[in-house]
Amino acid sequence: MTHNKQTFVSGCDSNYFPMLLEWVHSVRAHKQSKDFDICIMNTGLTEEQCNILKPLVTHVKTPDWPCDLPEYKIRGREYLKSCVCRPFIPNLFPDYETYMWMDADMWVQDWRAIDLYMTGASRGCLSITTQSDRAYLRQIRIKWLGNLPWKVRGFYFTNALNAFGFKTAKKILPYNVLNAGSFAMRGDSPHWKRWQELLLQALKKGKIFTAEQLTLGMLTYLEDYPVEILPAWTQWLCENKPLWDEEKSIFVETFLPNEPIGIIHVSGYDEMRVDRRVTTPIKTVDGKVIDKTFRYMGYDGENQTPLSP
Repeated sequence: MTHNKQTFVSGCDSNYFPMLLEWVHSVRAHKQSKDFDICIMNTGLTEEQCNILKPLVTHVKTPDWPCDLPEYKIRGREYLKSCVCRPFIPNLFPDYETYMWMDADMWVQDWRAIDLYMTGASRGCLSITTQSDRAYLRQIRIKWLGNLPWKVRGFYFTNALNAFGFKTAKKILPYNVLNAGSFAMRGDSPHWKRWQELLLQALKKGKIFTAEQLTLGMLTYLEDYPVEILPAWTQWLCENKPLWDEEKSIFVETFLPNEPIGIIHVSGYDEMRVDRRVTTPIKTVDGKVIDKTFRYMGYDGENQTPLSP
């Protein structure tokens, strides 16, 4: 039974289960989360893991693939359902007014980001963070033929070329990538239906892994569905290392005014995702260099025991 009008949604397989628990704890560590349910897509969790989750969340459901897909595309990767089933979230978890998706390799540091996501959704928009920022220095890849740019590659162009052809790829090439790792939308938003249609088209020729993010960009940039594009501090990609504020014990933006980061996305660190003991050198606001993990340190998701910050 639905207890709240709004819900967080996430999902993963057994490998990311410790991070999923950390995510749940990071959400519930904020008192504002009492107004939210939490719904989980089981996309490869074990029965034991599901049993651990059930007392902590509102729903745990196993989605079906949105269409028949050849085995050579799936290759046993059930976790890809967490990607391609995102446009179908209201079908899987019906009757909520607003949904907020977050990948399992994220955690909430500052609730102001959640407030912005929900405000954007309340206006009837897709509320989402872009993968562009003054601190994200590289946006496209270029191959050169002598002094001439021979081939320009970017996320949208490469994946749209495979799934929809050159005409669509050319149209969407110039746009900043919207990060489908976190977004919020109202349940009655017309975006959902069109997103589902575009995703099913993309799956015919394109990759499973990129289909949902590509089509969300097409929905926004090429078809003009309403959007609120949020600043990078609302969901920070850690492959672009943030700074650490030792005085406040928080991650902040790289450049002034060093805005506190709302959602930490542990992107670009595969070993760290598997082992929370893995660290990397990062700079502090005061210019020092320290070794630190980007994982949520308020809770040990593997051993289920509290940790000191």
